Amino acid sequence: MPNLLMRLLVSLFVSLSFSTAQMALAEEKPHAPESIENVTILTAEQVIEKILADPELIVIDSRKKTEYLKGHIEGAINILNTKLKQEDLERIVPDKDREILFYCNGTRCMRSTDSIRKAKRWGYTNLIWFRGGWKEWSDKRLPMVSE
Repeated sequence: MPNLLMRLLVSLFVSLSFSTAQMALAEEKPHAPESIENVTILTAEQVIEKILADPELIVIDSRKKTEYLKGHIEGAINILNTKLKQEDLERIVPDKDREILFYCNGTRCMRSTDSIRKAKRWGYTNLIWFRGGWKEWSDKRLPMVSE
């Protein structure tokens, strides 16, 4: 019996330590900037309005493929920020003045920020940022597609 009790206590200690470490890491994750110069920021409701007004709007989901497959905004193109290349974006959006909306997991995720900064460097001028990202979208239980 003491052996079982000892294993349970060790297991509990490891679980609590892991949870504490996870919470500390979450607190250390950087926040996305409040704004990006010359980039329009939209809320989830404004994203819906924008998509309804322009069904051809290019929407880039900058998250990992596994996250995208679990759920994404209908019509969004999944391109992980680290995989985004200038030639790929130019193939998808040859007109550098066309609106492009980017999103990722939300304010604790830097993926869409990174993608937007790349697009700006490559000369794209009409960029939209759904800063609240997937967290805001799913918290509000808005329509999603999963695969």
